Amino acid sequence: MQVRGITVEDDSAIPVKIKRVYAEPDKADGLRVLVDRLWPRGLAKDKARVDLWAKEVAPSGELRKWFAHREDRWEDFQRRYRAELAENDALDELSATSEKTS
Repeated sequence: MQVRGITVEDDSAIPVKIKRVYAEPDKADGLRVLVDRLWPRGLAKDKARVDLWAKEVAPSGELRKWFAHREDRWEDFQRRYRAELAENDALDELSATSEKTS
């Protein structure tokens, strides 16, 4: 599947590793991108050592509120979030930034 030119389920996709922002940064992390609309509570920006805060790529507030961490909504949440990403120019900008640093 492709989302705005990025192959999501393919070995040729941009390599993405998921790591909690609270975890200690490592030199092997590569470009550290925080994808969340809200800055993590209690975490100083310099301690997080995030290279890019891509809050515009995170699920919309409306979608997050609708989802409410309900397991029965997970499949539909994924579909709706992918639909948001398909219309999101910020994803193209993130992709371009990632390609420049890899």
